[in-house]
Amino acid sequence: GLLLDCAANAGDGRRLLTKNGRSMSAQAMQSLYELRQNNLLCDAVLRLEDGGVFPIHRAILSACSTYFRALFTTTLHCREMTDILLHGVTSDTMTLILEYAYLRSLEITRCNVCQLLVTADYLCVLGVLDMCCEFLKTNMAPDNCIGILMFARDHFCTALEGEAHQYVMRHFVQVAQESEELLHLDLQELARMLAADELNVKSEEAVWECALRWVNCDPEARKQHIVTLMRSIRLGLLETQFFLENVKDHPYVAGNEACRPVIIETLKFLYDLEMITQKDGEIPTPEIARPRVPHEILFAIGGWSGGSPTNFIETYDTRADRWVKVDDVDPTGARAYHGTAVVGFNIYVIGGFDGMDYFNSCRCFHAVNKTWREVAPMNARRCYVSVAVLRDLVYAMGGYDGHHRQNTAERYDHRTNQWSLIAPMIMQRSDASATTLNDRIYITGGFNGQECMNSVEMYDLDTNQWSLITPMRSRRSGVSCITYHGCLFVIGTRGPSG
Repeated sequence: GLLLDCAANAGDGRRLLTKNGRSMSAQAMQSLYELRQNNLLCDAVLRLEDGGVFPIHRAILSACSTYFRALFTTTLHCREMTDILLHGVTSDTMTLILEYAYLRSLEITRCNVCQLLVTADYLCVLGVLDMCCEFLKTNMAPDNCIGILMFARDHFCTALEGEAHQYVMRHFVQVAQESEELLHLDLQELARMLAADELNVKSEEAVWECALRWVNCDPEARKQHIVTLMRSIRLGLLETQFFLENVKDHPYVAGNEACRPVIIETLKFLYDLEMITQKDGEIPTPEIARPRVPHEILFAIGGWSGGSPTNFIETYDTRADRWVKVDDVDPTGARAYHGTAVVGFNIYVIGGFDGMDYFNSCRCFHAVNKTWREVAPMNARRCYVSVAVLRDLVYAMGGYDGHHRQNTAERYDHRTNQWSLIAPMIMQRSDASATTLNDRIYITGGFNGQECMNSVEMYDLDTNQWSLITPMRSRRSGVSCITYHGCLFVIGTRGPSG
């Protein structure tokens, strides 16, 4: 892992520079550094337990460390502190700290990051502390994230601990399979991890396999703890056959009398499940079957239903394999044939048609707060509009304004709440579909007012130009286009609509 394997990664270093700018020129900072190296104009000496001796300028260290500032400016001493013995700091680490203090640059590697962080924390060099945390965050992986989590917790790096926890939750399947650090967690820590609502697993089988992997690391000492881990697993979400064959009859479980209440509760739920699903109204979900908080949710917003537009919203939870109706519908009313785009937690509903009016208006739904707000309108009315997101900008292309199929296109910047026109497409098209690939936007098919189209255009953001690429083999309107594994996939077709 990142925290343990130094020899294998000794050459994995990089130079990091602070982002806050410098109060002095680089030349002046280099000159001060050379003065220190040559013991010129220095007014104090740092002595280390390993024999290291470092002449320094007290003002320079005081500028980047509250520890040294307090040490050198306090009036509690009867004389000025000019010869200091530092405990627990190595010469190699002190060299790096001084490089940062004088030059505001620092070489961080997998081998030195932990010792650097500990020393920076001890000496209150917050700039180095932040850089170490950023390095650990950037280099987080399934095989080291648990070690980073524990290290951050031990040293009260709250933000890094939160990042590491989130990483473990999101990449849990890989972590459970690859991490050796997981095998060294204590029982309560692992149980809390397995019980977390935000654990990102499509199937509880992965959680059960993780528990077994931990127990198998030291079966004689750990098999007694299987019941504690079982209470952290949503056993009611397992397939009945898997539960009967792999959990109920597992030697660790069958040989442990303490597991019987958990087994009985799960069996009762699984056997009653079919009857429960046939009942009307809400049925309280037992703890053993409560779904995890999904990492990703599919939203279906508005559209055409029962002969008229609707403002209904439904969400699909891939883990629970169910659709849930959302009560927080758009209070401004229904719309259909619109576009949707996602930036962060914001879902933008763009253009569309309500049965009478063609919209240039745009609404924004915050998926976490479940609130709606109006954002800036487009320059043109667009129904059957094609939408894509590139570099956090929302693009709306083509569409129908009630009179004409359009070739115009525009983009929305959520930071300025403004739409701006971009180069028009080569073809007029509505009811087409757009996606992004390799930092380009592709728009496929559609209807031009006379016929369905098989043409495809590509937009280059850097040159603000559209160009035609190889056409599709079939004419397609009302089409769906996605990017998957580096390719464009175009799915479905129908006759003229928009």
